[in-house]
Amino acid sequence: MDMISSPHAPAAIGPYAQAIRSGRLVFCSGQLALDPASMQLVPGGAAEQTHQILQNLAAVLATAGTSLAKVLKTTVFLKDMGDFAAMNAVYAKAFGAHTPARSTVEVARLPKDALVEIECIATV
Repeated sequence: MDMISSPHAPAAIGPYAQAIRSGRLVFCSGQLALDPASMQLVPGGAAEQTHQILQNLAAVLATAGTSLAKVLKTTVFLKDMGDFAAMNAVYAKAFGAHTPARSTVEVARLPKDALVEIECIATV
């Protein structure tokens, strides 16, 4: 088991790893729309947050030796299911023809009062 830490993604804001690689699988912790340099949420709504989250996940995955193209499963947490269409449009563009398995759930609150959080599992 290897801990993955990318300098191009936000540092963990708690006692957890950005990701863990075990064999040919990478388990990414949930990412928020934090700018890695400032550790602040990016301005804007669910679309802008989703874009930043996917950039953060891509950076973590690259450090682990994989990419968004190798994602097997994602879980999307939304503060408001009304933001589904905005999140989904950005998500669809980022993944293109590759469509990993996905669960999307509405939650009462996310860390830092974010609108979106996404975690994933990928293969190397």
